[in-house]
Amino acid sequence: MNTLGKNIRLTSYGESHGIAVGAILDGFPAGFEIDQSFIQRQLDRRRPGQSALTTTRNESDIVTLQSGVFEGKTTGAPIHFQLLNKDSNSDDYDHLKNIYRPSHADYSYAMRYGTRDHRGGGRSSARVTAGWVAGGAMVQDFLFKNHQINVSAYVTQIGSIHFESYDESFLRSSIDESIVRCPNADSTQKMIEAVQLAKAQKDSLGGVIKLVISGVPAGIGNPVFDKLSASLAHAMMSINAVKGFEIGGGFSLSSKKGSEVNDSFVNDGGDIKTKSNFSGGIQGGISNGMDIVCNVAFKPTSTIGVTQQTVDSEFQSVALSATGRHDPCVVPRAVPIVETMAALVIGDYLINNC
Repeated sequence: MNTLGKNIRLTSYGESHGIAVGAILDGFPAGFEIDQSFIQRQLDRRRPGQSALTTTRNESDIVTLQSGVFEGKTTGAPIHFQLLNKDSNSDDYDHLKNIYRPSHADYSYAMRYGTRDHRGGGRSSARVTAGWVAGGAMVQDFLFKNHQINVSAYVTQIGSIHFESYDESFLRSSIDESIVRCPNADSTQKMIEAVQLAKAQKDSLGGVIKLVISGVPAGIGNPVFDKLSASLAHAMMSINAVKGFEIGGGFSLSSKKGSEVNDSFVNDGGDIKTKSNFSGGIQGGISNGMDIVCNVAFKPTSTIGVTQQTVDSEFQSVALSATGRHDPCVVPRAVPIVETMAALVIGDYLINNC
């Protein structure tokens, strides 16, 4: 329930307005030289308060590694990542103590556990993903340095604004030049304007993130119930606000003919490739050596200022106009979450295959 993975296991802990959030990473190989600056950069890309388009909650998100490290290298013991909550204004949520917010986890958590932490969503808050990013970033760095596997993601859609490109890979520098993490200047400006308009209207927007994993050798994964594709779907669908996931051609394949989308194999100087990549780099649940390409769809942020009808804990109808600090669009901050969760999945399978 709180642990992802079998060989490399990430266990998440903490709540939005608790003392701290974090994660414990177990099963990570010994002897890896830690680049804490890379971990921190990924956390900086995720942290709140980084632009005018995000929540005004201002957490520094400085991570501390409290175990599993000696003289700058991993020891093979569990690694504890901790981030303190320093800017949580719990009083902002007192008026929501007995109200079930539309499209939040308030009602479902109350029905499941008989209680809930109303402060910022408690355990259901995206705040807890900071620990995921910290642990996943270490695996992401390990994959790149030890196996030449690059995990990257960027925004292709916010609201009705789409960015389409035949080139699926972009440098992180070009992605991070944009505050919405879209590697295209024209689309970036349109996305910014769309988010600003939604914010002015006290509303919110969703969007899509493209995930590209390059360098994965053929043969990573398992058939039937332990497919690499299924594990990626599990990880992505575990991210807050994610409502859709597809690999390669995804849903568009349902309207095509087999002759249009079958990926033909070719021998490119001894390197086996496919002419196209509608499979998204995975066939039969196992990698085929091509780039693994996925799309992850996020719903609009549930906390909005527009007046909505809902019920309270006594099931009485109430009108709610949410206040407090929240993102009008969570998609730009979710890019490093998508990357690091994908890295955890690939790392888990790679250790098993070695």
